[in-house]
Amino acid sequence: MTANTRRTIAKNNNDLLHGKLDELMGGLLKKRGVKQALAAVESGDGSFQWSRFGSSTKPDKLKSGVDFPFWIASVTKLFIAASILKLEEKKLLSIDSPAYEYLAQDLIEGLHCTKSGVDNSNRITLRHLLSHTSGLPDYIEIKPKGGKSLFAMVLENGDRSWSVMDSMQIVKEAKSPLFDPQPFEKEVNKARYSDTNFQLLIAVIEEVTNKPIATVFKEMFYKPLNLRRTFHPGTTPLDPATPEPIPVWIGDHLLDKPLAMKSFGDLYSTPADLFTFMRSLNSGTVFDNPDTANLMKEKWNRFGFLISPIAPGWPIEYGLGMMRFELPRFVSPFKTVPAVIGHTGASGAWLFYCPVNDICLVGTVSQVEAAAAPFRFIPKALNLLSNYLG
Repeated sequence: MTANTRRTIAKNNNDLLHGKLDELMGGLLKKRGVKQALAAVESGDGSFQWSRFGSSTKPDKLKSGVDFPFWIASVTKLFIAASILKLEEKKLLSIDSPAYEYLAQDLIEGLHCTKSGVDNSNRITLRHLLSHTSGLPDYIEIKPKGGKSLFAMVLENGDRSWSVMDSMQIVKEAKSPLFDPQPFEKEVNKARYSDTNFQLLIAVIEEVTNKPIATVFKEMFYKPLNLRRTFHPGTTPLDPATPEPIPVWIGDHLLDKPLAMKSFGDLYSTPADLFTFMRSLNSGTVFDNPDTANLMKEKWNRFGFLISPIAPGWPIEYGLGMMRFELPRFVSPFKTVPAVIGHTGASGAWLFYCPVNDICLVGTVSQVEAAAAPFRFIPKALNLLSNYLG
């Protein structure tokens, strides 16, 4: 077989794969409530690249594309976890130390307190927070008796902001820890996804560095990695020509809540920036010691079954600020779909890396009511990539 023949076969395969991925994109746009979708795939060596932006609305009503920033929601947890581990490298903290060593006592005291008065707050370490094994409930979803959750109030009663003290007060008043923090010597730990954990980690980062989280991220990630279109709501990205982000929807309503978006503490970013970040995270080059990256994936705890519009559950496993997702064999009995590591977000955003195929996948449906979309798209995309790229 000549070199020209091999190139022709490779090009034909790539063309076929592009077409199949385009069909998957069409499927995303058919999901209920999805107004637009963005998806991109890139191989580790850059030999294969595919990206698409699609809209189910009229083009003149929505001017966006694959180079536009989108709300990555909880994909931000990868950045937060990496920040904590970088600070540990500098010996500014230890992930096995109690959180109270880095935070004001009035923030921590009573946080993990039962209705009978048992307070385990001082037992919670940074590792518990990173792995969602603290037992703290999610402040966003807590629904007081006779009241509404913070998430529902934001949606129904207009824009609002809150501080970390406000969100922790919600948890304290609920007095409803999910389980006790457990020693990490155990083979398996109970885990339940909770944004409360990462709100506390943001507070730790700001306290230890004496800088706002946006400044910390700029110094740790944006400038060193040249992430020019990644930024917190209300801040300015490195690229002054960055367009307005792709809008976020909840059903048929735009999530036009700038105060709330800032309070969530989650980023806007682009596929190009996220590919760069994931490559540096996977290789460990984002850290002083590349082996530090292995801490994020050295132990996986599986989430239980959840009925939640925004919190992920079974069969997802969680390390330190990182998800691992693999379809159970009974769901795909005839073909094994390789596992991916990374994270998703409540807006149907995703950033995953597949070690088996050396492939990175990024995207969003920008629809809170379709938060589970990544877990349907990713296995189908991986099947196609395995078939055509080997």
